[in-house]
Amino acid sequence: MAPPFKILSIDGGGIRGLVPALVLTEIERRTERPISGLFDLIAGTSTGGIIALGVTKPGEDGGPAFTAEEIADLYLKRGERIFSSPFLHQLFSAWGLLDEKYPAKEVEAVFEEYFGDARLKDALTDVLVTSFDIEKREPWFFRRKSAQDKPETHDFPMKEVTRATSAAPTYFEPLRLERGGKKWALVDGGVYANNPAMCALVDARTIFGADDVLVASLGTGIPTRGIPWKDAKDWGVAGWARPLLDIMFEGVSDTVAYQVQQLCPAVDSVDRSYRFQIELPELETAVDDIDDASEKTLRKLREVTEEMIAKESGRLDRLCGQLTAA
Repeated sequence: MAPPFKILSIDGGGIRGLVPALVLTEIERRTERPISGLFDLIAGTSTGGIIALGVTKPGEDGGPAFTAEEIADLYLKRGERIFSSPFLHQLFSAWGLLDEKYPAKEVEAVFEEYFGDARLKDALTDVLVTSFDIEKREPWFFRRKSAQDKPETHDFPMKEVTRATSAAPTYFEPLRLERGGKKWALVDGGVYANNPAMCALVDARTIFGADDVLVASLGTGIPTRGIPWKDAKDWGVAGWARPLLDIMFEGVSDTVAYQVQQLCPAVDSVDRSYRFQIELPELETAVDDIDDASEKTLRKLREVTEEMIAKESGRLDRLCGQLTAA
């Protein structure tokens, strides 16, 4: 019996991308193999897209340029730089009410540092990274396959792909891309696919012709801090803008997780769908905010992820066994 087509899907979630990066670090430790060699297709949205390209960027020796642990370090060592805003920007943007919350300069510098001149077509395995074109009002998918088949219009530097997929409305300005006479105005793919597992499942079956599919889906945390009715009942556009975006991201992720579970039932009592997710505790710092890169929040994210890994150790072992089976 042929092995299943293996999909890795990574949710969006800003700085909370540390969570799936740590899970992938554990998978690499248990399998003693790079993530790029374990999956046939890696899909990511926003921070998940950064990780997807991070673990598939080719190194000088032909293997991956980064381990999953090194991608986790991106969040630990560069998170505060990404989500930093000079006082004058805060002032003239009215603290994010009149302009994007963060200037793009710092996040683009980090992407330049990590991805340099690497291109989408050279990813070590097939990737699918989501974005949304606000001018055409339609989804846009960055695919390695499309980049290889139509490089003049579909191949982009990885640093531009990461910038496009993570351009969360109200947080960062949209990215203008031009290639082969075409133009796109792109924002975070989380507006329609914060959990890109369903997009990846469709690609597996329609583009790659896979019938038997194994999906490993990694979340970035379920917020437990609710929105009090007494606060929300009097909100207008300004009050709802950012909370509504977060609610939409969370709802999309949960819905897709359920759909994938239903569409990928066990085969001969062997699971074909794995979802690894954590609940985010309430802290004095807003650990569930996608832009809280404080040391306290990062430390807590690591702590609750390690607790989840220990709790889910048996399922992780079963997944790793399937990923390394001949």
